[in-house]
Amino acid sequence: MPLTKKDLQDIKGVVLEGVEETVEPYFNAIQKDFQNVYERLDKIDGRLERIEKFLLEDHRRRIEKLEQKVEKLEDLLAMK
Repeated sequence: MPLTKKDLQDIKGVVLEGVEETVEPYFNAIQKDFQNVYERLDKIDGRLERIEKFLLEDHRRRIEKLEQKVEKLEDLLAMK
């Protein structure tokens, strides 16, 4: 006796339920792992922002020092 459309749908439903029950714990574990990765990336991003601010401030100070030295040189050269 051949399978009817309803028989096929019933079989499909049973198979999908089994797949969902089998896959769901793995899917949840993967989601948790991704959440951990996102949290770590957020921490790294925060650290990178602090490093960037530090470097920008350091460069700003160095440029100010150079500008002061250039002004002194200009003053000395203007005296001669």
